[in-house]
Amino acid sequence: MVELLNASDNEPLLASAELLDKGEAVVIVDDSPEVVLLLNRYLENQGFTVFQAGSAAELYTLLETSRIALVLLDIGLPDRDGNEVLHDIVPKYPDLGIIMVTGTTDLSTALDCLRLGADDYLTKPVTIKQFSHIVRSTLKKRRLAIDNRKFQSELESTNYRTQFLHALNLKMNSVYLSTVELKGILQAILVGITSEEGLKFNRAFLALYNEETQMLEGRLAIGPATREDASRVWESIKQKDLHLQDIITHVQSSESEGDVAINRVARQLNIPITESNHVLVAAGRKRQSIMVVDGYGYGYDVPEQLLRTLDHDTFIVVPLYSPSKSLGVIIVDNFVTRKKISQEDILTLEIFASQASLAIEHSHLYEDMRLKIRELELVTQELERSKDLLVASERYSAVGHMSAQLVHVIRNPITSIGGTARLLAKKTDDDYIASFLNIITREAAKIESTLEDLFSFVEDSELSPADHQLYPLIRRSVMIFYATMKNANITYQLDLPGESPIMHVDATKMRQVFLHLVKNGIEAMPNGGTLKVSCQEKEHTIEISINDTGSGISDNNLRMAADPFFTTKTYGTGMGLTLVQKITEMHDATFALQHNEGGGMTAIVKLPKSRLAAP
Repeated sequence: MVELLNASDNEPLLASAELLDKGEAVVIVDDSPEVVLLLNRYLENQGFTVFQAGSAAELYTLLETSRIALVLLDIGLPDRDGNEVLHDIVPKYPDLGIIMVTGTTDLSTALDCLRLGADDYLTKPVTIKQFSHIVRSTLKKRRLAIDNRKFQSELESTNYRTQFLHALNLKMNSVYLSTVELKGILQAILVGITSEEGLKFNRAFLALYNEETQMLEGRLAIGPATREDASRVWESIKQKDLHLQDIITHVQSSESEGDVAINRVARQLNIPITESNHVLVAAGRKRQSIMVVDGYGYGYDVPEQLLRTLDHDTFIVVPLYSPSKSLGVIIVDNFVTRKKISQEDILTLEIFASQASLAIEHSHLYEDMRLKIRELELVTQELERSKDLLVASERYSAVGHMSAQLVHVIRNPITSIGGTARLLAKKTDDDYIASFLNIITREAAKIESTLEDLFSFVEDSELSPADHQLYPLIRRSVMIFYATMKNANITYQLDLPGESPIMHVDATKMRQVFLHLVKNGIEAMPNGGTLKVSCQEKEHTIEISINDTGSGISDNNLRMAADPFFTTKTYGTGMGLTLVQKITEMHDATFALQHNEGGGMTAIVKLPKSRLAAP
């Protein structure tokens, strides 16, 4: 034992930091002051925190009040036998390392101690090498046992979480596969986050990006609106024995007062995506979860307005995203229970959110596909109804103006021929010559009558007006060229805000106007571009604009664009814009072409508000 007293302080044989956690200590239990002194000094020199106990009672007190890692226990104590102490402390403190210290060399005594739970056995006197080896071995074994139990627990927890997520994913997949509408998908996601069979959070809010408004907009939420509502809602679910699918079905089919209230909170979440450091925007932009604790966002902005809206200052923000774009974020909290959100909770939520992101993306793809199918159906219907409209319109316009030219060019000579023949027939006395003059007179009259009838028929100056919604006329006129635009790499945009104005117009003729203008815009973009059709209500007119990004028209040609038979195209009659001009004038409207600043042309038709249908 003297060897311990003389051990150099510069020879650290034990590394306490490697063997004990912070705050853990060693207890020397011996009724011999000399032994306690020697062991205490040596261990303190090695960096250990050391407590002393002269009896079993003092040891029990230290075990209750301090974090004890190792006990050096004398087998013979004044108030209790060492073996009896082992009976007391081994079951109660399974992580405690115990080394028995005794002056006897009886092997059976040592074996009894080991059978009762001691880790090792020291016989006095003790050498430095022996003492260091046994202490180190005991503490290492203790550390391995603790780590093993910890890893086992983590493994069991991970296995449980994996099985739980697998079961939850199967349930959610069945819901996602049976629901294609976006709102139904979002409701299912929120139920999965908050239900007892799901992730068991108290509340969940869902916000999605709106590309048109460039905002992150709150869409839906689920959970109690107030803490007072929570127990009522949860008790109702328990009494009705509602399972995950039951809750999802109920939420999708009805909306209770609580749902209305919490969704009202969700819709207050409207953040411009330009606020890049806002905690909600940042989570979506960086595609990483952000924890907010007591209103602090760890470098990200957590506005007071957001905390007031949620009425809670601790929550987790988890992003929703597909490979191609960010979709939005989920905000979850334990608003009622105040339960701490652990790293395991966050990991589980992130796994759930990745599956939810796929469901949202699939819903978007389904909606896009549905719209494309609808567009194709409209195109097919319009092509079927209007397959001859463009050709007929061009021909009709050409024949009309050709007839006008014929009347002007041919009618005067024919009138002169007929009149001269009639005059000569009256002056001649030769019946043979008179018969030929009469034939000339009759045939000239036939030609004049035919020209008048033809001109009167194609002039068609009468309108057949009725009340028609303007937007469908415009939309159908654009959709008839869907395939043409797609093949020409032309994208189209329809800007038809609000409800469609109802106009008192000749629908067939107005469609001819829109068809000609859309067709001209497309033909002006042989290498692709963008066709934008918009409608705006002005002070005195309803203004329809058809804008292309083509090569445009020179100023000289622009002045003659609406003249009959004028065209710069290889093929065409040059009558389209002439017909547009005529039809718009018949509706007391105006038509104009103007250059765009960035290139291309805009055709503008202004219908007077006097053409609005009576309310």
